[in-house]
Amino acid sequence: NKKAFVELLFWKSPAIACEMTKGYSSLQEGEGTTLSRVPPWTPQQEQELRELYWKYKEVEDGDIIAAILAHLSTPVRTRRQVVKQLVRM
Repeated sequence: NKKAFVELLFWKSPAIACEMTKGYSSLQEGEGTTLSRVPPWTPQQEQELRELYWKYKEVEDGDIIAAILAHLSTPVRTRRQVVKQLVRM
């Protein structure tokens, strides 16, 4: 690639750097990205998250996300995943 020097001016993740060296179609769809490690939210989990948010959003001196995490039926979600999903919804 004659223009690889331009790409090297910007930060790359290890997956992108590997893809640059092996060719741009070397990675399969979703491979090497963080999205493949995060389980998708089911409609039931989204509904539960929505209900918990509306239940705990009025709590003033408490942490809303901590309360939601304590009452989620699937404890495998991280704080970041919950916040990201709430923003997306």
